[in-house]
Amino acid sequence: MSTKVAVVTGSNKGIGLAIVRALCKQFDGDVYITARDVGRGEEAVKTLNSEGLKPKFHQLDINDLNSIKTAAAFFKGKYDGVDILINNAGTAFKASDPTPFGVQAEVILTTNFFGTRDMSTHFLPMIRAGGRVVNISSMLSVTGLKQCSPELQQRFRSEDITEDELVGLMRRFLDDAKKGEHKQHGWPDMAYSVSKIGVTVLSMIHARRLSKERPNDGILVNACCPGWVRTDLAAPGAPKSPDEGAITPVYLALLPPGAKEPQGKYLSDKEVQPW
Repeated sequence: MSTKVAVVTGSNKGIGLAIVRALCKQFDGDVYITARDVGRGEEAVKTLNSEGLKPKFHQLDINDLNSIKTAAAFFKGKYDGVDILINNAGTAFKASDPTPFGVQAEVILTTNFFGTRDMSTHFLPMIRAGGRVVNISSMLSVTGLKQCSPELQQRFRSEDITEDELVGLMRRFLDDAKKGEHKQHGWPDMAYSVSKIGVTVLSMIHARRLSKERPNDGILVNACCPGWVRTDLAAPGAPKSPDEGAITPVYLALLPPGAKEPQGKYLSDKEVQPW
């Protein structure tokens, strides 16, 4: 039996590090912290080592296609695949940040949607049978969806939306945001929400595709909201600790062998939520 392996993006701190901590305790296999910055990644490994845990580290910047390809080749070569992929890496701006909306939108979608999509493009083909893919979304994806025009809501809820169509819609939002025309074209006034709508819908598209293309492999793909967690991205008054924020992502990552559901769903607090 080859060693099982779990990969968590953006996991040198916050919810990502908490997910690695939990997997080190509960998953029978190697668990990888990944981060853009090697120094920060290695520091995170030392932090968990001091708790008696033994994660491994690999450099991975989801905004750098070469970094993604290098990491994918490493996991393919060393493990011949990946059992758990948690797409956690993400970014946001503080509400008070004066950066123009169009610039914020570009930065946020580049990482949260397009980076996550690039990860999936290169890692999904090597997810092993029985594998689990968890994409970290947000409750703001649901809030944002309700603020979209009826036409956009219909597409984002559609069972037949393709990845190409979704990418086109995300690019359209960016174009509208840069022109300052996003609200009149039916988009919410929050780029982070739109990026996480993209992540949630992408999860649903990938779940449908894998169920169709690899029906006997039992791979489950879901999106989840970790909750309002005290991290660099959120206010210090958020109610959940990072370890509490990790509960639902870890639950999805460790769904038992043979589980058929949830599949292609959006969850929070371990419960499937309406979309």
